[in-house]
Amino acid sequence: MKYCFDEYIDRRAADAVKWAVGDGELPMWVADMDFRCAPCITDALQRRLDHGIFGYSDIPDEWREAYVRWWKERHGFEMNKEWLIFCTGVVPAISSAVRKLTDPNENVVVMTPVYNIFFNSIVNNGCRVLESPLVYDGENYSADLADLEKKLADPQTSLMILCNPQNPVGKIWDRETLAAVGNLAKKYNVTVISDEIHCDITAPGKGYVPFASVSEECRSVSVTCIAPTKAFNIAGLQTAAVCVPDGFLRHKIWRALNTDEVAEPNAFAVTAAVAAFNGGGEWLDAMRKYVFENRRAVEDFISNEIEGLKAVKGDATYLVWIDANELLVSHPADTAFAEYVRSESGLFLSKGESYGSSGTGFLRMNVACPRKNVEEGLRRLKAAADKLRTK
Repeated sequence: MKYCFDEYIDRRAADAVKWAVGDGELPMWVADMDFRCAPCITDALQRRLDHGIFGYSDIPDEWREAYVRWWKERHGFEMNKEWLIFCTGVVPAISSAVRKLTDPNENVVVMTPVYNIFFNSIVNNGCRVLESPLVYDGENYSADLADLEKKLADPQTSLMILCNPQNPVGKIWDRETLAAVGNLAKKYNVTVISDEIHCDITAPGKGYVPFASVSEECRSVSVTCIAPTKAFNIAGLQTAAVCVPDGFLRHKIWRALNTDEVAEPNAFAVTAAVAAFNGGGEWLDAMRKYVFENRRAVEDFISNEIEGLKAVKGDATYLVWIDANELLVSHPADTAFAEYVRSESGLFLSKGESYGSSGTGFLRMNVACPRKNVEEGLRRLKAAADKLRTK
Protein backbone atom coordinates (compact mmCIF):
# COMPACT_ATOMS: atom_id res chain seq x y z
CA MET A 1 0.00 0.00 0.00
CA LYS A 2 1.43 3.38 -1.02
CA TYR A 3 -0.15 5.16 1.96
CA CYS A 4 -0.20 3.45 5.34
CA PHE A 5 -3.35 4.21 7.29
CA ASP A 6 -2.69 1.38 9.76
CA GLU A 7 0.22 3.26 11.35
CA TYR A 8 -0.23 4.23 15.00
CA ILE A 9 0.81 7.81 15.71
CA ASP A 10 0.96 9.13 19.27
CA ARG A 11 -1.14 12.29 19.16
CA ARG A 12 -1.10 12.93 22.89
CA ALA A 13 2.41 14.35 22.48
CA ALA A 14 1.07 16.88 19.95
CA ASP A 15 -1.53 18.43 22.30
CA ALA A 16 -4.37 16.99 20.22
CA VAL A 17 -7.82 17.95 21.53
CA LYS A 18 -9.14 14.57 20.50
CA TRP A 19 -6.57 12.72 22.63
CA ALA A 20 -6.82 14.87 25.77
CA VAL A 21 -8.41 11.93 27.57
CA GLY A 22 -7.63 9.72 30.53
CA ASP A 23 -5.20 6.81 30.54
CA GLY A 24 -6.76 3.77 28.94
CA GLU A 25 -9.50 5.76 27.19
CA LEU A 26 -10.05 5.46 23.44
CA PRO A 27 -11.28 8.69 21.80
CA MET A 28 -13.47 8.28 18.71
CA TRP A 29 -15.38 11.53 18.96
CA VAL A 30 -14.18 14.87 17.54
CA ALA A 31 -14.04 15.01 13.74
CA ASP A 32 -10.40 14.81 12.82
CA MET A 33 -8.35 11.86 11.62
CA ASP A 34 -5.58 9.85 13.22
CA PHE A 35 -3.74 9.68 9.88
CA ARG A 36 -0.80 11.72 8.65
CA CYS A 37 -1.94 14.11 5.96
CA ALA A 38 -0.97 13.68 2.30
CA PRO A 39 2.81 13.78 1.65
CA CYS A 40 2.32 16.50 -0.97
CA ILE A 41 1.07 18.77 1.83
CA THR A 42 3.89 18.06 4.28
CA ASP A 43 6.43 18.50 1.46
CA ALA A 44 4.95 21.88 0.53
CA LEU A 45 4.86 22.98 4.16
CA GLN A 46 8.47 21.92 4.63
CA ARG A 47 9.53 24.07 1.68
CA ARG A 48 7.62 26.99 3.15
CA LEU A 49 9.17 26.33 6.57
CA ASP A 50 12.66 26.25 5.06
CA HIS A 51 12.09 29.75 3.69
CA GLY A 52 12.37 30.89 7.29
CA ILE A 53 10.35 34.12 7.14
CA PHE A 54 6.75 34.09 8.33
CA GLY A 55 5.42 37.59 7.88
CA TYR A 56 1.96 38.63 6.74
CA SER A 57 0.61 36.57 3.85
CA ASP A 58 -1.47 37.52 0.83
CA ILE A 59 -4.02 35.47 -1.13
CA PRO A 60 -2.54 34.68 -4.57
CA ASP A 61 -4.55 33.71 -7.64
CA GLU A 62 -3.01 30.25 -7.31
CA TRP A 63 -5.22 29.70 -4.24
CA ARG A 64 -8.43 30.58 -6.10
CA GLU A 65 -7.41 28.57 -9.14
CA ALA A 66 -6.80 25.48 -7.00
CA TYR A 67 -10.34 25.66 -5.58
CA VAL A 68 -11.90 26.31 -8.98
CA ARG A 69 -10.03 23.41 -10.60
CA TRP A 70 -10.87 20.97 -7.80
CA TRP A 71 -14.59 21.72 -7.81
CA LYS A 72 -14.78 21.53 -11.59
CA GLU A 73 -12.87 18.26 -11.89
CA ARG A 74 -14.12 16.53 -8.73
CA HIS A 75 -17.65 17.84 -8.42
CA GLY A 76 -18.65 19.10 -11.86
CA PHE A 77 -19.26 22.64 -10.62
CA GLU A 78 -17.53 25.53 -12.34
CA MET A 79 -17.03 28.36 -9.88
CA ASN A 80 -15.89 31.83 -10.83
CA LYS A 81 -12.72 32.61 -8.91
CA GLU A 82 -14.15 36.03 -7.96
CA TRP A 83 -16.82 34.22 -5.92
CA LEU A 84 -14.21 32.98 -3.43
CA ILE A 85 -13.23 34.70 -0.17
CA PHE A 86 -10.56 33.36 2.17
CA CYS A 87 -11.52 32.58 5.75
CA THR A 88 -9.66 31.01 8.64
CA GLY A 89 -12.31 28.30 9.03
CA VAL A 90 -15.82 27.18 8.22
CA VAL A 91 -17.13 27.80 11.75
CA PRO A 92 -15.77 31.39 11.85
CA ALA A 93 -17.36 31.95 8.45
CA ILE A 94 -20.73 30.66 9.63
CA SER A 95 -20.64 32.73 12.81
CA SER A 96 -19.67 35.87 10.88
CA ALA A 97 -22.46 35.27 8.37
CA VAL A 98 -25.03 34.80 11.12
CA ARG A 99 -23.97 38.10 12.70
CA LYS A 100 -24.13 39.96 9.38
CA LEU A 101 -27.27 38.45 7.85
CA THR A 102 -29.60 38.42 10.87
CA ASP A 103 -30.96 40.68 13.57
CA PRO A 104 -31.25 39.57 17.21
CA ASN A 105 -34.15 37.22 17.97
CA GLU A 106 -34.59 36.15 14.35
CA ASN A 107 -34.84 32.46 13.52
CA VAL A 108 -32.12 30.39 11.90
CA VAL A 109 -33.41 27.07 10.56
CA VAL A 110 -31.41 23.85 10.77
CA MET A 111 -32.44 20.33 9.74
CA THR A 112 -31.67 18.12 12.71
CA PRO A 113 -29.84 16.05 13.80
CA VAL A 114 -27.02 18.30 12.62
CA TYR A 115 -23.52 19.47 13.52
CA ASN A 116 -23.75 20.76 17.07
CA ILE A 117 -21.60 23.88 16.60
CA PHE A 118 -24.33 25.35 14.38
CA PHE A 119 -26.33 25.87 17.56
CA ASN A 120 -23.47 27.82 19.13
CA SER A 121 -23.11 30.05 16.06
CA ILE A 122 -26.81 30.84 16.21
CA VAL A 123 -27.39 31.30 19.94
CA ASN A 124 -24.13 33.15 20.61
CA ASN A 125 -25.23 35.76 18.09
CA GLY A 126 -28.57 36.38 19.73
CA CYS A 127 -30.72 34.38 17.33
CA ARG A 128 -33.11 31.48 17.84
CA VAL A 129 -32.54 27.93 16.64
CA LEU A 130 -35.54 26.66 14.70
CA GLU A 131 -35.26 22.90 14.20
CA SER A 132 -36.78 21.14 11.23
CA PRO A 133 -36.32 17.49 12.21
CA LEU A 134 -35.39 15.03 9.49
CA VAL A 135 -37.68 12.06 8.93
CA TYR A 136 -36.11 8.82 10.22
CA ASP A 137 -37.78 5.56 9.22
CA GLY A 138 -35.49 3.35 11.26
CA GLU A 139 -33.10 2.89 8.35
CA ASN A 140 -32.66 6.17 6.47
CA TYR A 141 -33.14 9.92 6.85
CA SER A 142 -34.95 12.31 4.53
CA ALA A 143 -35.94 15.97 4.61
CA ASP A 144 -39.44 16.90 5.78
CA LEU A 145 -40.07 19.54 3.13
CA ALA A 146 -43.54 20.42 4.43
CA ASP A 147 -42.14 21.15 7.87
CA LEU A 148 -39.17 22.97 6.35
CA GLU A 149 -41.51 25.24 4.38
CA LYS A 150 -43.45 26.04 7.52
CA LYS A 151 -40.23 27.05 9.30
CA LEU A 152 -38.87 29.08 6.38
CA ALA A 153 -42.22 30.84 5.92
CA ASP A 154 -42.10 32.21 9.47
CA PRO A 155 -41.61 35.99 9.09
CA GLN A 156 -38.96 35.83 11.83
CA THR A 157 -36.82 33.43 9.78
CA SER A 158 -34.02 35.11 7.85
CA LEU A 159 -31.40 32.37 7.52
CA MET A 160 -30.97 28.62 7.12
CA ILE A 161 -27.81 26.62 7.74
CA LEU A 162 -27.65 23.52 5.54
CA CYS A 163 -25.19 20.69 6.16
CA ASN A 164 -24.30 19.16 2.78
CA PRO A 165 -23.49 16.26 3.18
CA GLN A 166 -25.28 15.92 6.50
CA ASN A 167 -23.19 15.47 9.64
CA PRO A 168 -23.81 13.33 11.71
CA VAL A 169 -26.15 11.06 9.69
CA GLY A 170 -23.82 10.65 6.67
CA LYS A 171 -26.52 11.66 4.18
CA ILE A 172 -25.63 12.87 0.68
CA TRP A 173 -28.44 15.22 -0.35
CA ASP A 174 -29.81 14.52 -3.82
CA ARG A 175 -30.33 17.21 -6.44
CA GLU A 176 -34.12 17.18 -6.09
CA THR A 177 -34.02 17.82 -2.33
CA LEU A 178 -31.47 20.61 -2.73
CA ALA A 179 -33.55 22.19 -5.48
CA ALA A 180 -36.59 22.13 -3.21
CA VAL A 181 -34.60 23.80 -0.42
CA GLY A 182 -33.42 26.49 -2.83
CA ASN A 183 -36.91 27.13 -4.16
CA LEU A 184 -38.34 27.50 -0.67
CA ALA A 185 -35.51 29.75 0.46
CA LYS A 186 -35.97 31.98 -2.57
CA LYS A 187 -39.75 32.08 -2.08
CA TYR A 188 -39.45 33.25 1.53
CA ASN A 189 -36.35 35.48 1.12
CA VAL A 190 -34.13 33.27 3.27
CA THR A 191 -30.37 33.04 2.72
CA VAL A 192 -28.85 29.53 2.88
CA ILE A 193 -25.42 28.96 4.39
CA SER A 194 -24.32 25.60 3.03
CA ASP A 195 -21.59 23.91 5.07
CA GLU A 196 -19.89 21.57 2.59
CA ILE A 197 -16.71 20.83 4.54
CA HIS A 198 -17.29 17.03 4.41
CA CYS A 199 -18.04 16.96 0.68
CA ASP A 200 -14.86 15.15 -0.38
CA ILE A 201 -15.29 12.31 2.12
CA THR A 202 -17.75 10.12 0.27
CA ALA A 203 -17.86 6.41 -0.41
CA PRO A 204 -15.77 5.35 -3.42
CA GLY A 205 -17.90 5.83 -6.51
CA LYS A 206 -20.20 8.29 -4.76
CA GLY A 207 -20.20 12.05 -5.33
CA TYR A 208 -21.99 14.95 -3.74
CA VAL A 209 -24.01 17.79 -5.28
CA PRO A 210 -22.86 21.34 -4.45
CA PHE A 211 -25.92 23.34 -3.35
CA ALA A 212 -25.04 26.33 -5.52
CA SER A 213 -24.72 24.12 -8.62
CA VAL A 214 -28.32 22.93 -8.61
CA SER A 215 -30.24 25.94 -9.94
CA GLU A 216 -30.26 29.69 -10.32
CA GLU A 217 -32.49 29.86 -7.23
CA CYS A 218 -29.95 27.93 -5.16
CA ARG A 219 -27.06 29.97 -6.50
CA SER A 220 -28.72 33.31 -5.78
CA VAL A 221 -29.41 32.56 -2.10
CA SER A 222 -26.24 30.60 -1.30
CA VAL A 223 -23.25 31.22 0.93
CA THR A 224 -21.17 28.04 0.62
CA CYS A 225 -18.42 27.21 3.11
CA ILE A 226 -15.74 24.87 1.78
CA ALA A 227 -12.27 23.76 2.85
CA PRO A 228 -9.63 21.05 2.46
CA THR A 229 -9.38 20.67 6.23
CA LYS A 230 -11.61 17.65 6.89
CA ALA A 231 -10.66 15.73 3.75
CA PHE A 232 -6.92 16.20 4.24
CA ASN A 233 -6.73 16.36 8.05
CA ILE A 234 -5.32 19.88 8.29
CA ALA A 235 -7.93 21.61 10.47
CA GLY A 236 -5.26 23.07 12.72
CA LEU A 237 -3.85 25.11 9.82
CA GLN A 238 -7.00 27.27 9.74
CA THR A 239 -7.72 27.49 6.04
CA ALA A 240 -11.10 27.66 4.30
CA ALA A 241 -13.08 29.52 1.65
CA VAL A 242 -16.53 31.01 1.29
CA CYS A 243 -18.09 30.84 -2.18
CA VAL A 244 -20.79 33.45 -2.83
CA PRO A 245 -22.04 33.80 -6.45
CA ASP A 246 -24.39 36.75 -5.83
CA GLY A 247 -22.42 39.99 -5.89
CA PHE A 248 -24.48 41.89 -3.31
CA LEU A 249 -24.47 38.98 -0.89
CA ARG A 250 -20.76 38.42 -1.50
CA HIS A 251 -19.95 41.99 -0.48
CA LYS A 252 -21.86 41.52 2.77
CA ILE A 253 -19.95 38.32 3.56
CA TRP A 254 -16.61 39.91 2.61
CA ARG A 255 -17.42 42.79 4.95
CA ALA A 256 -18.44 40.40 7.74
CA LEU A 257 -15.26 38.32 7.54
CA ASN A 258 -13.05 41.40 7.51
CA THR A 259 -14.92 43.04 10.36
CA ASP A 260 -14.41 39.90 12.44
CA GLU A 261 -10.74 39.69 11.38
CA VAL A 262 -11.01 36.14 10.04
CA ALA A 263 -10.09 36.91 6.43
CA GLU A 264 -6.29 36.84 6.63
CA PRO A 265 -4.21 33.67 6.23
CA ASN A 266 -1.39 32.50 8.45
CA ALA A 267 1.92 31.66 6.79
CA PHE A 268 0.90 28.06 6.00
CA ALA A 269 -2.81 28.30 5.19
CA VAL A 270 -2.56 29.02 1.47
CA THR A 271 0.37 26.66 0.92
CA ALA A 272 -1.48 23.73 2.48
CA ALA A 273 -4.72 24.31 0.58
CA VAL A 274 -3.01 24.66 -2.79
CA ALA A 275 -0.91 21.55 -2.20
CA ALA A 276 -3.98 19.54 -1.16
CA PHE A 277 -6.11 20.47 -4.14
CA ASN A 278 -3.30 20.34 -6.71
CA GLY A 279 -1.62 17.12 -5.59
CA GLY A 280 -3.69 15.29 -2.99
CA GLY A 281 -6.25 13.46 -5.09
CA GLU A 282 -4.56 10.06 -5.03
CA TRP A 283 -4.08 10.16 -1.24
CA LEU A 284 -7.69 11.24 -0.76
CA ASP A 285 -9.02 8.35 -2.81
CA ALA A 286 -6.89 5.87 -0.85
CA MET A 287 -8.08 7.38 2.43
CA ARG A 288 -11.73 7.20 1.36
CA LYS A 289 -11.36 3.53 0.49
CA TYR A 290 -9.80 2.75 3.88
CA VAL A 291 -12.31 4.80 5.87
CA PHE A 292 -15.32 3.32 4.15
CA GLU A 293 -14.00 -0.16 4.77
CA ASN A 294 -13.93 0.91 8.43
CA ARG A 295 -17.49 2.23 8.15
CA ARG A 296 -18.80 -1.00 6.65
CA ALA A 297 -16.96 -3.03 9.30
CA VAL A 298 -18.73 -1.01 12.01
CA GLU A 299 -22.11 -1.41 10.34
CA ASP A 300 -21.64 -5.18 9.99
CA PHE A 301 -20.30 -5.70 13.52
CA ILE A 302 -23.11 -3.77 15.17
CA SER A 303 -25.72 -5.54 13.08
CA ASN A 304 -24.33 -8.99 13.89
CA GLU A 305 -22.86 -8.61 17.38
CA ILE A 306 -24.58 -5.88 19.39
CA GLU A 307 -28.21 -6.48 20.20
CA GLY A 308 -30.34 -3.33 20.40
CA LEU A 309 -27.97 -1.08 18.43
CA LYS A 310 -28.14 -0.13 14.77
CA ALA A 311 -25.62 1.74 12.62
CA VAL A 312 -27.31 4.08 10.16
CA LYS A 313 -25.77 3.37 6.77
CA GLY A 314 -24.21 6.46 5.26
CA ASP A 315 -22.32 7.35 2.09
CA ALA A 316 -20.55 10.45 3.41
CA THR A 317 -18.19 11.49 6.23
CA TYR A 318 -16.07 9.26 8.43
CA LEU A 319 -18.67 9.57 11.21
CA VAL A 320 -20.98 6.65 11.93
CA TRP A 321 -24.39 7.49 13.45
CA ILE A 322 -25.48 4.74 15.83
CA ASP A 323 -29.08 4.26 16.99
CA ALA A 324 -29.26 2.87 20.54
CA ASN A 325 -32.94 3.61 21.18
CA GLU A 326 -34.09 -0.01 20.99
CA LEU A 327 -31.67 -0.96 23.76
CA LEU A 328 -32.47 2.11 25.85
CA VAL A 329 -36.24 1.57 25.76
CA SER A 330 -35.91 -1.64 27.76
CA HIS A 331 -32.63 -0.86 29.54
CA PRO A 332 -32.38 2.91 30.15
CA ALA A 333 -29.03 4.28 31.23
CA ASP A 334 -28.78 6.66 34.17
CA THR A 335 -27.02 9.24 31.96
CA ALA A 336 -26.73 9.96 28.25
CA PHE A 337 -25.75 6.67 26.61
CA ALA A 338 -22.42 8.08 25.37
CA GLU A 339 -21.54 9.01 28.94
CA TYR A 340 -22.49 5.52 30.10
CA VAL A 341 -20.33 3.90 27.41
CA ARG A 342 -17.36 6.06 28.37
CA SER A 343 -17.68 5.41 32.09
CA GLU A 344 -18.04 1.65 31.61
CA SER A 345 -15.56 1.02 28.81
CA GLY A 346 -13.34 4.06 28.28
CA LEU A 347 -14.69 4.50 24.75
CA PHE A 348 -15.28 8.20 24.12
CA LEU A 349 -18.02 8.82 21.54
CA SER A 350 -20.09 11.92 20.81
CA LYS A 351 -23.54 11.96 22.38
CA GLY A 352 -26.48 12.23 20.01
CA GLU A 353 -28.28 14.81 22.17
CA SER A 354 -25.66 17.37 21.07
CA TYR A 355 -27.03 17.33 17.53
CA GLY A 356 -30.59 18.39 18.32
CA SER A 357 -33.61 16.92 20.06
CA SER A 358 -33.97 14.16 17.46
CA GLY A 359 -30.47 12.91 18.34
CA THR A 360 -31.53 11.56 21.73
CA GLY A 361 -30.50 7.92 22.11
CA PHE A 362 -27.87 8.07 19.35
CA LEU A 363 -24.07 8.00 19.30
CA ARG A 364 -21.56 9.35 16.78
CA MET A 365 -18.40 7.33 16.18
CA ASN A 366 -15.37 8.66 14.27
CA VAL A 367 -13.79 5.83 12.26
CA ALA A 368 -10.97 7.82 10.62
CA CYS A 369 -8.34 5.88 12.51
CA PRO A 370 -6.29 2.69 12.17
CA ARG A 371 -8.44 -0.41 11.85
CA LYS A 372 -7.15 -1.86 15.12
CA ASN A 373 -8.63 1.17 16.90
CA VAL A 374 -11.97 0.56 15.20
CA GLU A 375 -11.89 -3.07 16.29
CA GLU A 376 -11.03 -2.10 19.85
CA GLY A 377 -13.75 0.55 19.87
CA LEU A 378 -16.32 -1.98 18.75
CA ARG A 379 -15.19 -4.42 21.43
CA ARG A 380 -15.65 -1.74 24.07
CA LEU A 381 -19.02 -0.65 22.70
CA LYS A 382 -20.29 -4.24 22.78
CA ALA A 383 -19.03 -4.71 26.32
CA ALA A 384 -20.83 -1.56 27.51
CA ALA A 385 -24.06 -2.48 25.74
CA ASP A 386 -23.94 -6.06 27.10
CA LYS A 387 -23.37 -4.76 30.62
CA LEU A 388 -26.35 -2.39 30.39
CA ARG A 389 -28.55 -5.18 29.07
CA THR A 390 -27.77 -7.38 32.08
CA LYS A 391 -28.34 -4.71 34.74
